[in-house]
Amino acid sequence: MTLLAETLVVNGLAEDFIAGLKQIIEHLKVKDIMNQDPQTLTPEKSLWHAKELMRLKKISGVPVVDDKGKLVGIVSIEDIIIALEKGYIRDPIEKHMSRNVIYLKPDESVQTAIEYFERYGYGRFPVVDEIKRVVGVITKEDILRGLLKWFSVVYTHDERRNNVLESEYYYRSLITGEPLDKKGADFAFEIDYSDVNLAGVGAAKLKKFLTDKGLPPDVVRRVSIATYEAETNVVIHSGSHGIIYCFLSDSSVKVRVEDYGKGIEDVELAMQEGYSAAPDYVRELGFGAGMGLANMKRFSDKMMIVSEVGKGVIVEMLFYLDREEGSKATQNP
Repeated sequence: MTLLAETLVVNGLAEDFIAGLKQIIEHLKVKDIMNQDPQTLTPEKSLWHAKELMRLKKISGVPVVDDKGKLVGIVSIEDIIIALEKGYIRDPIEKHMSRNVIYLKPDESVQTAIEYFERYGYGRFPVVDEIKRVVGVITKEDILRGLLKWFSVVYTHDERRNNVLESEYYYRSLITGEPLDKKGADFAFEIDYSDVNLAGVGAAKLKKFLTDKGLPPDVVRRVSIATYEAETNVVIHSGSHGIIYCFLSDSSVKVRVEDYGKGIEDVELAMQEGYSAAPDYVRELGFGAGMGLANMKRFSDKMMIVSEVGKGVIVEMLFYLDREEGSKATQNP
């Protein structure tokens, strides 16, 4: 038994750890943990170039791509060792590279990647898009780092969820009161609060998702503006990770943004236009004008907020695809 496993068992955390890992592996994709800036070489470069690149970058293999970035082969540290032994280290890569390359796709699961490492025994796999362009590389170390990072997030959230707000709020829609299946959300995005410059990334991804779904441009616009404001509030004020969920129906879009951080001391005051608790350095970056909650209310058709100081904030917004019909439905339930 490893030291980590012993520690987990002693502290009674082994079951939580395993459950957390299972949850992560179920949902984590290759694109979430791969190196998105991979080192590549073209076929005419020499094996000497490959050797130097591997030495400088401390890597054990390099994908070989054509002038359009498409995968055509791979050269490994083993190829370099053989080339040095046999004296052809100055040969072009294309003469000795492996052409039958095993690769992964960005949307494949981490579980699939783990199976590939077990099956083939390689140290790394290129990750290619639908036209076989190299968009990343994944190693065992990437998987380990990714699992540990995501486990820490999941575990932190699970611990905080024991205390965050009331369970009825957490598991039910604030607007309709219906049970909420978050695992079945049509869209989900983990908000990184560590860098204010990342505020809005989730809203942009949601905007693209809704546009690709063919939703009316005005609805997409309203959703993206309100979600941007909610996401920015998490990044600036919560001091905690947050999650954006989106649920689609035939008549509406429901967006729910949760965080497990500081909470809002006075929601009524925070709703007032121009009120802001953002620190000076955030204001200097152009954020924290005090219009966040006001804009969320303005651009959504229904909005509810639940917050408790020190336990977090839940914001839920409803956007009707047809505002006139939605208004009638509200007046005549």
